[in-house]
Amino acid sequence: MLNEQTYDRLIAMKMYGLAAAFQEYLDSREPDQLPFEERFGLMVDREWAERQERRLLRRLQIARFREEACMEDVNYRHPRGLDRSVMQRLATCRWIAGADNVIVTGKTGVGKTWIACALGNQACRESLSVRYFRVPRLLHSLHIARGDGTYETLLNRLAKTDLLILDDWGVAPPTDPQRRDLLEIIEDRHGRRSTIVASQLPVKKWHEHIGEPTVADAILDRLVHRAHRIKLKGPSMRGLEEQDADE
Repeated sequence: MLNEQTYDRLIAMKMYGLAAAFQEYLDSREPDQLPFEERFGLMVDREWAERQERRLLRRLQIARFREEACMEDVNYRHPRGLDRSVMQRLATCRWIAGADNVIVTGKTGVGKTWIACALGNQACRESLSVRYFRVPRLLHSLHIARGDGTYETLLNRLAKTDLLILDDWGVAPPTDPQRRDLLEIIEDRHGRRSTIVASQLPVKKWHEHIGEPTVADAILDRLVHRAHRIKLKGPSMRGLEEQDADE
């Protein structure tokens, strides 16, 4: 009866890993050969591991990645100019600690979104907060937020996110309010948080795309100055066999 009470209290305290390890110990018919301290340490390790796993799953859910991508599955065989050494350096996430940015450019289908999500997944593993957005949808959300009074709340949430992924940058010319929204986001993060931008447009065309010279200068200065650039080339990867595809 005492063991059942102990188990129930562990569950009530949400110590699910410790409770599972304790139940497995009770169910074992073999005599325990381990000292109490070692057995208890193994149970605590189980609780720690399960809590870390739950936290990772929560970070992945919040991130809302478009692709289920991870660094271990990056395809270096496809001829698209992807440097393995660069990706390995980025996988350490030290660039996020330094508030640097990453810019991924290339034609449709070469794996921009997949790589951005893989880097975001790695950041989640390093206990960092990540959010993925397609730029058109983010701009629409900001427009809605202006109307319902949640604009500042959304900007603050974006500003506090360790890594923000902006996909489909440059698919349509921004309006004046959208330009200023982008500037607010980039300004809030400059020197404090990291951003990944994935775009079909080469960086040299961004100024023209943004349109208004003063705002364009401000955005590019803050976004491009401290950025690691990944320039993808070659034919589309769509249609490759599943084990060879990144998108």
